[in-house]
Amino acid sequence: PVQNRAVTPPKAIAPAPTSSEQTAALPPADGQALRLLFEGSTTKLNAAAQQQLQQMAAAFAANNKRIQLKAFASAKSDRPSTARRESLSRALAVRSYLIENGVRSTRIDVRALGAPSDGGPSDRVDVILLTQ
Repeated sequence: PVQNRAVTPPKAIAPAPTSSEQTAALPPADGQALRLLFEGSTTKLNAAAQQQLQQMAAAFAANNKRIQLKAFASAKSDRPSTARRESLSRALAVRSYLIENGVRSTRIDVRALGAPSDGGPSDRVDVILLTQ
């Protein structure tokens, strides 16, 4: 069953410098605190993304908010399962990093969605802050 959750605006987190491999930036959508962009089939976090996630983890480790990770990957083959597996790997990398930095695993929801249908960048993980 799908639960309705109220979405609260995120606290501002300064964007990190971008690299040619991966960037982190604040998206305009309500409830989104961070958007991590990936280059190609990369699933590892770079130093800039790690710094952003570490700041987020420090800010939210002590409160009751939930974090939803929506991961996407471009479909480079005829099989949509390939994009879903790649998006899952990205989401799990972000989840693991948040857990290592003090966010309880029970407060992180992962959604590996494969190829995006929302018109946003193809290779990304959106970090969305939810209230419990």
